[in-house]
Amino acid sequence: MFKKNHMKFAFVVITAFALVLAGCSTTSDDNGTQSVGEQLDYTITGIDAGAGVVRSAEQAVEDYGLNYTVQTSSGAAMTQALSDAIANEEAIVVTGWNPHWKFAAFDLKYLDDPKGSFGESENINSIARLGLSEDMPEAYQILDNFYWEGSDMENVMVKINDGESPKDVARQWVDENTDKVSVWTDGVDPVDGVEINLAYVAWDSEIASTNVIGTVLSDMGYNVTLTQVENGPMWEAVASGQTDAIVAAWLPGTHGDHYAKYEGEFDDLGANLEGARIGLVVPAYMEIDSIEDLID
Repeated sequence: MFKKNHMKFAFVVITAFALVLAGCSTTSDDNGTQSVGEQLDYTITGIDAGAGVVRSAEQAVEDYGLNYTVQTSSGAAMTQALSDAIANEEAIVVTGWNPHWKFAAFDLKYLDDPKGSFGESENINSIARLGLSEDMPEAYQILDNFYWEGSDMENVMVKINDGESPKDVARQWVDENTDKVSVWTDGVDPVDGVEINLAYVAWDSEIASTNVIGTVLSDMGYNVTLTQVENGPMWEAVASGQTDAIVAAWLPGTHGDHYAKYEGEFDDLGANLEGARIGLVVPAYMEIDSIEDLID
């Protein structure tokens, strides 16, 4: 009786151990044999539906013949998915752009785009409603003078992402960069409580820039309202005069269709930041370097 039970116990232990080894073996084998597409579940993690970088990603899917879906969400959801994947050293491809705090927080790289689906580098322009130069010449001049570097924007974005309020971070940046701000306000007389509205999209870059220029205008005596909207309504608002200005126009690619739709119905003040970029971005540990590497 003892011998029979002993043999039964040994069989159970050996079987359980074999199952554990089999499970480990399967996991290891899957990781070693899965294609990049399988690891990604054939999904590119995007931001807002209709955003220029999302449309360019969808164009890349077509140009490169990829069997992928561009999954739209929001900028915050995209960066959270990226953060989670990096924490677990998992594969992920996201729609990316810079300046952006994620390049300071993580070791990332753009995938090469030999077919040019994402176009060349972009500028971020300031756009004013028609008539602003006559109605608010001081604000118009400040917006026209507004220009900063990608590093300036990223410094603001990083602190906001760390949990500080956009308004507080903008206040700190303006106080610490009086040399740059003085160029924007040179020769401009203060006003007394004039109402001005700035619209922006909820991208980390535009939250940073709009809060900074809003702080400068407030210091010059304006009563500033910042209004968050989607891409299309932002352009419609400035073209119709419902908002006074935006500093969030990514051109020529990202917002190119909106620019063309409303051209002649706004005043383009030119670039407030040059050399911006959009594309597909992956963690540096992923062993792919080109969008072509996504093809199975």
